[in-house]
Amino acid sequence: MSHYSASFSVTIRVRLLDRPGSFADLARAIADAGGLLDAIDLVRIEGDSKVRDVTVLATDAAHADAIVEACRAVPGVEVERVSDRTFLLHLGGKIHMDANAPVKTRDDLSMAYTPGVARVCQAIAADRDSAWNLTIKRNTVAVVSDGSAVLGLGNIGPEAAMPVMEGKALLFKEFGGVDAWPICLATQDPDAIVATVEAIAPGFGGINLEDISAPRCFEIEERLRERLDIPVFHDDQHGTAVVVLAAFLNALKVVGKRIEDVKVVVTGIGAAGVAVTKTLQAAGVRRIVGCDSKGVVHPGRDDLNPVKRRYAEETAPEETGTADEALAGADVYIGLSQPGAVSVEGIRRMADDAIVFAMANPTPEVAPEEVAGLAAVIATGRSDYPNQINNVLAFPGIFRGALDVRASAITEAMEVAAGRAIAATISDEELAPDYIVPSVFNRDVVASVAAAVAAAAEADGVARRSHEPEHASAP
Repeated sequence: MSHYSASFSVTIRVRLLDRPGSFADLARAIADAGGLLDAIDLVRIEGDSKVRDVTVLATDAAHADAIVEACRAVPGVEVERVSDRTFLLHLGGKIHMDANAPVKTRDDLSMAYTPGVARVCQAIAADRDSAWNLTIKRNTVAVVSDGSAVLGLGNIGPEAAMPVMEGKALLFKEFGGVDAWPICLATQDPDAIVATVEAIAPGFGGINLEDISAPRCFEIEERLRERLDIPVFHDDQHGTAVVVLAAFLNALKVVGKRIEDVKVVVTGIGAAGVAVTKTLQAAGVRRIVGCDSKGVVHPGRDDLNPVKRRYAEETAPEETGTADEALAGADVYIGLSQPGAVSVEGIRRMADDAIVFAMANPTPEVAPEEVAGLAAVIATGRSDYPNQINNVLAFPGIFRGALDVRASAITEAMEVAAGRAIAATISDEELAPDYIVPSVFNRDVVASVAAAVAAAAEADGVARRSHEPEHASAP
């Protein structure tokens, strides 16, 4: 299932002899190596040669290297430099701080800093809540990670996690107008993480936990939610759950089934699997069967940790067997696990008009091509298939809405409201088997989610002000 991607693109600076057919030879070598020409730019002409920048898309890093070597082998071609476009984008980091007020005169300085700032500090000391109006707290989120469960890379540590956390902060700003900052911690001890986040919390309006491994992530989030008076949101759990709910609701519309009637099978009872299950139950699903690598998670098993034992008791305790066996007669399959978690034969046993969300990245649990005739609706976590389930549809709008009402927490009702809002951005007339989730570039999504989350926060009693957004939902 290899595919061309800008994330594996290189710009190759080549010097070619200025003769007929020289570039054609280069282009042929790139094509023979399986590369896809994206852009060709003339840099300069020097005597009997031309220098060009040739941008090529590949399917992975090894493929990009092979394309470069194929270029080097072309007679009359000299490869001067190779630039990985993804690395270039990351040079110096992807975000920076900017000023809201100019400091160009003595008066500016005296108000922004000493002596004028002292009166503002005193005002906040007298009324702590005034920090919401007089500091960046009102629109700032900390993106906190310990680097223990980064993407599909695993435990790579805090420094290596920084590019992901910077990317998260970039998306917060681009889509939600929220100022976010990456905080990568050199500890994986839950006590230390909780203490650190609690200590830095006064400077933020919300905490987004990211890429912290299970089961520690459950404890860390729960303890922080108990101790802090600002929203704490583990995106790997709840962001995933919100977007899955949105896709789920629209998929049910496509196949004409009711939420209270369907049987759902989930593989992967980690952070995302537990959160997805809880959110679907809150939305009205009555029958969910969870499976891990050893089969159905049920109370009769003696190898369950406390999280999975509670999961078994709160789902379908009468079910046993393998994941494939659990799929018999199921209406919906949601994969949050790994390739091969279920088989094509297992999908074949599902009910008519089956819905399959195979979300493992980069390789889904079961290949969409292999179940295309067996499922009515298919979604993945990948951008090269229809119906990409992507957390960026959720977290910018959720925090935008929470910050707008200065919420003290993000509740289950707020998450369900966010999922329903995402789903509703696609009209019934637009819905189709290959269009159940909106594009991440649909600017209506954040505004809809923010409004729904703010209203739910007010209804749940966690809003500290009425919904009067001070920031545009998107820049």
